Amino acid sequence: MDVAAVRLFADVMDLGSFAAAARHRGVDPSSVSRAISSLEVELGFRLFQRTTRKLSPTEAGSTYYLNTRDLVEQLEQAADAARDLVQRPSGTLRITTSTFFGQMVLAPLVPELMDLFPALSFDLVLADHHVDLVGERIDLAIRFGVRPQGDVVVEQLRERKFVVAASPSYLASHGVPENPADLANHACVRLSVPGYRERWRFRRPGGSPISVAVGGRVEVTHGGTAVACAINGVGPAMLADWAASPHIASGRLVDLFPEHEATGTEFDTGCWLVHPSGSFVPQKVKVVSRYLRKKLAAE
Repeated sequence: MDVAAVRLFADVMDLGSFAAAARHRGVDPSSVSRAISSLEVELGFRLFQRTTRKLSPTEAGSTYYLNTRDLVEQLEQAADAARDLVQRPSGTLRITTSTFFGQMVLAPLVPELMDLFPALSFDLVLADHHVDLVGERIDLAIRFGVRPQGDVVVEQLRERKFVVAASPSYLASHGVPENPADLANHACVRLSVPGYRERWRFRRPGGSPISVAVGGRVEVTHGGTAVACAINGVGPAMLADWAASPHIASGRLVDLFPEHEATGTEFDTGCWLVHPSGSFVPQKVKVVSRYLRKKLAAE
Protein backbone atom coordinates (compact mmCIF):
# COMPACT_ATOMS: atom_id res chain seq x y z
CA MET A 1 0.00 0.00 0.00
CA ASP A 2 1.33 3.43 -1.00
CA VAL A 3 1.15 5.35 2.27
CA ALA A 4 1.85 8.66 0.50
CA ALA A 5 -1.18 8.11 -1.74
CA VAL A 6 -3.39 7.32 1.27
CA ARG A 7 -2.12 10.51 2.91
CA LEU A 8 -3.01 12.51 -0.21
CA PHE A 9 -6.45 10.90 -0.26
CA ALA A 10 -7.00 12.01 3.36
CA ASP A 11 -5.88 15.53 2.40
CA VAL A 12 -8.39 15.66 -0.44
CA MET A 13 -11.16 14.49 1.89
CA ASP A 14 -10.20 17.06 4.54
CA LEU A 15 -9.63 20.01 2.18
CA GLY A 16 -12.29 19.31 -0.46
CA SER A 17 -10.31 19.31 -3.70
CA PHE A 18 -7.23 18.01 -5.48
CA ALA A 19 -5.97 21.59 -5.86
CA ALA A 20 -6.24 22.34 -2.13
CA ALA A 21 -4.46 19.10 -1.26
CA ALA A 22 -1.72 19.92 -3.78
CA ARG A 23 -1.21 23.38 -2.27
CA HIS A 24 -1.05 21.90 1.21
CA ARG A 25 1.64 19.39 0.19
CA GLY A 26 3.45 21.72 -2.20
CA VAL A 27 2.99 19.48 -5.26
CA ASP A 28 1.34 19.76 -8.65
CA PRO A 29 -2.43 19.00 -8.74
CA SER A 30 -1.87 16.50 -11.53
CA SER A 31 0.35 14.43 -9.25
CA VAL A 32 -2.45 14.28 -6.67
CA SER A 33 -4.88 13.12 -9.34
CA ARG A 34 -2.45 10.41 -10.51
CA ALA A 35 -1.84 9.21 -6.95
CA ILE A 36 -5.58 8.94 -6.26
CA SER A 37 -6.17 7.10 -9.54
CA SER A 38 -3.38 4.62 -8.74
CA LEU A 39 -4.81 4.09 -5.26
CA GLU A 40 -8.25 3.40 -6.76
CA VAL A 41 -6.73 0.78 -9.07
CA GLU A 42 -4.93 -0.85 -6.17
CA LEU A 43 -8.08 -0.87 -4.01
CA GLY A 44 -10.39 -1.97 -6.78
CA PHE A 45 -13.05 0.74 -6.26
CA ARG A 46 -13.57 4.42 -6.92
CA LEU A 47 -12.90 6.84 -4.10
CA PHE A 48 -14.45 9.93 -5.72
CA GLN A 49 -17.13 10.86 -8.20
CA ARG A 50 -15.59 13.48 -10.48
CA THR A 51 -17.36 16.01 -12.68
CA THR A 52 -16.08 19.25 -14.18
CA ARG A 53 -17.78 21.17 -11.36
CA LYS A 54 -17.76 18.92 -8.35
CA LEU A 55 -15.71 16.33 -6.51
CA SER A 56 -17.52 14.14 -4.01
CA PRO A 57 -16.55 10.91 -2.24
CA THR A 58 -18.25 7.67 -3.14
CA GLU A 59 -19.85 5.65 -0.36
CA ALA A 60 -16.87 3.31 -0.49
CA GLY A 61 -14.52 6.30 -0.40
CA SER A 62 -16.21 7.73 2.70
CA THR A 63 -15.99 4.37 4.46
CA TYR A 64 -12.32 4.00 3.52
CA TYR A 65 -11.57 7.49 4.83
CA LEU A 66 -13.27 6.84 8.18
CA ASN A 67 -11.20 3.69 8.64
CA THR A 68 -7.85 5.09 7.54
CA ARG A 69 -7.70 8.69 8.79
CA ASP A 70 -6.55 7.71 12.29
CA LEU A 71 -3.99 5.34 10.78
CA VAL A 72 -2.59 8.11 8.56
CA GLU A 73 -2.27 10.43 11.56
CA GLN A 74 -0.54 7.73 13.59
CA LEU A 75 1.92 7.06 10.77
CA GLU A 76 2.76 10.75 10.49
CA GLN A 77 3.19 11.03 14.26
CA ALA A 78 5.47 7.98 14.25
CA ALA A 79 7.58 9.54 11.51
CA ASP A 80 7.71 12.87 13.40
CA ALA A 81 8.72 11.13 16.62
CA ALA A 82 11.52 9.23 14.91
CA ARG A 83 12.67 12.35 13.05
CA ASP A 84 12.82 14.30 16.29
CA LEU A 85 15.39 11.84 17.63
CA VAL A 86 17.86 12.36 14.81
CA GLN A 87 17.17 15.81 13.40
CA ARG A 88 16.87 19.42 14.37
CA PRO A 89 13.33 20.87 14.38
CA SER A 90 12.31 20.84 10.74
CA GLY A 91 9.35 21.14 8.40
CA THR A 92 6.74 23.89 8.40
CA LEU A 93 5.19 25.33 11.55
CA ARG A 94 1.73 26.82 10.99
CA ILE A 95 0.90 29.39 13.66
CA THR A 96 -2.23 31.50 13.88
CA THR A 97 -3.15 34.63 15.82
CA SER A 98 -5.04 37.87 15.30
CA THR A 99 -4.01 40.09 12.41
CA PHE A 100 -2.83 43.06 14.47
CA PHE A 101 -0.95 41.01 17.06
CA GLY A 102 0.63 39.01 14.27
CA GLN A 103 1.83 42.15 12.53
CA MET A 104 2.95 44.03 15.64
CA VAL A 105 4.36 41.30 17.88
CA LEU A 106 4.73 37.94 16.14
CA ALA A 107 6.21 39.02 12.81
CA PRO A 108 9.14 40.89 14.43
CA LEU A 109 10.10 37.64 16.19
CA VAL A 110 10.34 35.66 12.94
CA PRO A 111 13.94 36.64 12.04
CA GLU A 112 15.20 35.35 15.39
CA LEU A 113 13.12 32.19 15.02
CA MET A 114 14.64 31.62 11.60
CA ASP A 115 18.14 32.03 13.02
CA LEU A 116 17.47 29.71 15.95
CA PHE A 117 15.79 26.99 13.86
CA PRO A 118 17.30 27.06 10.35
CA ALA A 119 15.52 23.88 9.25
CA LEU A 120 12.07 25.27 10.10
CA SER A 121 9.76 27.20 7.81
CA PHE A 122 6.98 29.38 9.21
CA ASP A 123 3.44 29.82 7.92
CA LEU A 124 1.73 32.73 9.69
CA VAL A 125 -2.06 32.38 9.46
CA LEU A 126 -3.34 35.79 10.60
CA ALA A 127 -7.09 36.15 11.00
CA ASP A 128 -9.53 38.06 13.18
CA HIS A 129 -11.58 34.94 13.85
CA HIS A 130 -10.67 31.65 15.50
CA VAL A 131 -9.19 29.38 12.87
CA ASP A 132 -10.11 25.69 13.07
CA LEU A 133 -6.88 24.20 14.41
CA VAL A 134 -7.48 20.69 13.15
CA GLY A 135 -9.20 21.55 9.88
CA GLU A 136 -6.51 24.10 8.95
CA ARG A 137 -3.66 21.94 10.30
CA ILE A 138 -2.53 24.60 12.73
CA ASP A 139 0.40 23.69 14.98
CA LEU A 140 0.17 26.63 17.40
CA ALA A 141 -2.30 29.41 18.12
CA ILE A 142 -2.00 32.57 20.21
CA ARG A 143 -5.43 33.59 21.43
CA PHE A 144 -6.88 36.23 23.71
CA GLY A 145 -9.78 36.36 26.15
CA VAL A 146 -11.13 33.75 28.53
CA ARG A 147 -9.32 30.42 28.72
CA PRO A 148 -9.93 28.44 25.48
CA GLN A 149 -12.03 25.33 25.85
CA GLY A 150 -12.24 22.12 23.87
CA ASP A 151 -9.90 19.35 22.82
CA VAL A 152 -6.79 21.53 23.03
CA VAL A 153 -3.74 22.05 25.22
CA VAL A 154 -3.68 25.54 26.73
CA GLU A 155 -1.03 27.54 28.54
CA GLN A 156 -1.34 31.14 29.69
CA LEU A 157 1.45 33.34 28.37
CA ARG A 158 0.46 36.53 30.20
CA GLU A 159 -2.50 38.54 31.43
CA ARG A 160 -4.53 40.46 28.88
CA LYS A 161 -4.51 44.16 29.70
CA PHE A 162 -5.88 47.33 28.13
CA VAL A 163 -5.14 51.02 28.53
CA VAL A 164 -7.21 54.04 27.53
CA ALA A 165 -4.94 56.51 25.78
CA ALA A 166 -5.14 59.74 23.79
CA SER A 167 -2.66 61.98 21.99
CA PRO A 168 -1.15 65.08 23.59
CA SER A 169 -2.71 67.20 20.82
CA TYR A 170 -6.20 65.88 21.60
CA LEU A 171 -5.74 66.50 25.32
CA ALA A 172 -4.44 70.03 24.70
CA SER A 173 -7.59 70.83 22.70
CA HIS A 174 -10.22 68.95 24.74
CA GLY A 175 -8.81 68.74 28.25
CA VAL A 176 -7.55 65.80 30.28
CA PRO A 177 -10.23 63.56 31.82
CA GLU A 178 -9.57 63.29 35.55
CA ASN A 179 -11.32 59.95 36.00
CA PRO A 180 -12.98 57.32 33.78
CA ALA A 181 -16.46 58.82 34.25
CA ASP A 182 -15.24 61.96 32.43
CA LEU A 183 -15.02 59.94 29.21
CA ALA A 184 -18.76 60.50 28.83
CA ASN A 185 -17.85 64.05 27.79
CA HIS A 186 -15.26 63.00 25.20
CA ALA A 187 -15.49 61.66 21.64
CA CYS A 188 -13.95 58.22 21.99
CA VAL A 189 -12.62 55.95 19.25
CA ARG A 190 -14.63 52.76 19.57
CA LEU A 191 -14.08 49.28 18.20
CA SER A 192 -17.01 47.81 16.29
CA VAL A 193 -16.93 44.74 18.53
CA PRO A 194 -19.59 43.76 21.08
CA GLY A 195 -18.58 45.10 24.48
CA TYR A 196 -16.21 47.75 23.13
CA ARG A 197 -18.71 50.03 21.42
CA GLU A 198 -21.08 51.39 24.08
CA ARG A 199 -19.53 50.91 27.53
CA TRP A 200 -16.03 50.52 28.93
CA ARG A 201 -15.30 49.03 32.34
CA PHE A 202 -12.69 50.15 34.84
CA ARG A 203 -11.48 49.12 38.27
CA ARG A 204 -8.68 49.94 40.63
CA PRO A 205 -6.65 46.94 41.80
CA GLY A 206 -8.74 45.20 44.41
CA GLY A 207 -11.69 47.53 43.85
CA SER A 208 -15.16 47.14 42.38
CA PRO A 209 -15.66 47.63 38.63
CA ILE A 210 -17.40 50.71 37.27
CA SER A 211 -19.04 50.95 33.86
CA VAL A 212 -18.76 54.10 31.76
CA ALA A 213 -20.94 54.90 28.75
CA VAL A 214 -18.79 56.08 25.84
CA GLY A 215 -19.69 57.73 22.58
CA GLY A 216 -17.98 59.23 19.58
CA ARG A 217 -18.25 59.76 15.86
CA VAL A 218 -15.60 57.19 14.86
CA GLU A 219 -15.86 53.40 15.03
CA VAL A 220 -13.20 51.09 13.65
CA THR A 221 -13.00 47.36 13.01
CA HIS A 222 -9.28 46.90 13.55
CA GLY A 223 -7.03 47.53 16.53
CA GLY A 224 -4.31 49.04 14.39
CA THR A 225 -6.74 51.62 13.08
CA ALA A 226 -7.75 52.50 16.65
CA VAL A 227 -4.10 53.12 17.50
CA ALA A 228 -3.65 55.32 14.42
CA CYS A 229 -6.79 57.32 15.22
CA ALA A 230 -5.70 57.88 18.81
CA ILE A 231 -2.21 58.99 17.75
CA ASN A 232 -3.67 61.42 15.22
CA GLY A 233 -5.91 63.16 17.74
CA VAL A 234 -9.31 61.67 16.97
CA GLY A 235 -9.99 60.88 20.62
CA PRO A 236 -9.33 58.48 23.51
CA ALA A 237 -9.20 54.81 22.56
CA MET A 238 -9.09 51.56 24.51
CA LEU A 239 -5.98 49.74 23.29
CA ALA A 240 -4.18 46.51 24.11
CA ASP A 241 -1.21 47.33 26.31
CA TRP A 242 1.25 45.73 23.87
CA ALA A 243 -0.11 47.99 21.10
CA ALA A 244 -0.11 51.19 23.13
CA SER A 245 3.08 50.81 25.18
CA PRO A 246 5.60 51.81 22.46
CA HIS A 247 3.63 54.97 21.69
CA ILE A 248 3.20 55.84 25.35
CA ALA A 249 6.95 55.44 25.83
CA SER A 250 7.65 57.71 22.85
CA GLY A 251 5.19 60.38 24.02
CA ARG A 252 2.83 59.97 21.06
CA LEU A 253 0.11 58.72 23.42
CA VAL A 254 -0.75 59.40 27.06
CA ASP A 255 -2.11 56.68 29.36
CA LEU A 256 -5.12 58.47 30.85
CA PHE A 257 -5.79 56.20 33.82
CA PRO A 258 -2.60 54.32 34.76
CA GLU A 259 -4.04 53.52 38.20
CA HIS A 260 -7.01 51.68 36.68
CA GLU A 261 -7.46 48.36 34.92
CA ALA A 262 -9.66 48.65 31.84
CA THR A 263 -11.63 46.29 29.62
CA GLY A 264 -14.51 46.26 27.19
CA THR A 265 -15.78 42.86 28.29
CA GLU A 266 -14.33 40.90 31.20
CA PHE A 267 -11.48 41.40 33.63
CA ASP A 268 -8.91 38.71 34.39
CA THR A 269 -8.60 37.40 30.84
CA GLY A 270 -5.36 36.28 29.23
CA CYS A 271 -3.10 35.67 26.28
CA TRP A 272 -2.99 31.92 25.63
CA LEU A 273 -0.74 29.54 23.75
CA VAL A 274 -2.88 26.76 22.28
CA HIS A 275 -2.19 23.62 20.29
CA PRO A 276 -4.30 20.60 19.36
CA SER A 277 -4.28 17.84 21.95
CA GLY A 278 -2.66 14.52 21.19
CA SER A 279 -0.33 11.94 22.63
CA PHE A 280 2.56 13.20 20.50
CA VAL A 281 3.74 16.81 20.35
CA PRO A 282 6.23 17.44 17.51
CA GLN A 283 9.61 18.86 18.44
CA LYS A 284 8.96 21.92 16.29
CA VAL A 285 5.93 22.73 18.46
CA LYS A 286 7.88 22.19 21.66
CA VAL A 287 10.81 24.44 20.78
CA VAL A 288 8.74 27.29 19.35
CA SER A 289 6.34 27.09 22.29
CA ARG A 290 9.29 27.39 24.66
CA TYR A 291 10.59 30.40 22.72
CA LEU A 292 7.21 32.15 22.73
CA ARG A 293 6.71 31.52 26.44
CA LYS A 294 10.01 33.24 27.14
CA LYS A 295 9.49 36.14 24.77
CA LEU A 296 5.82 36.94 25.29
CA ALA A 297 5.85 36.52 29.05
CA ALA A 298 8.74 39.01 29.15
CA GLU A 299 6.88 41.41 26.85
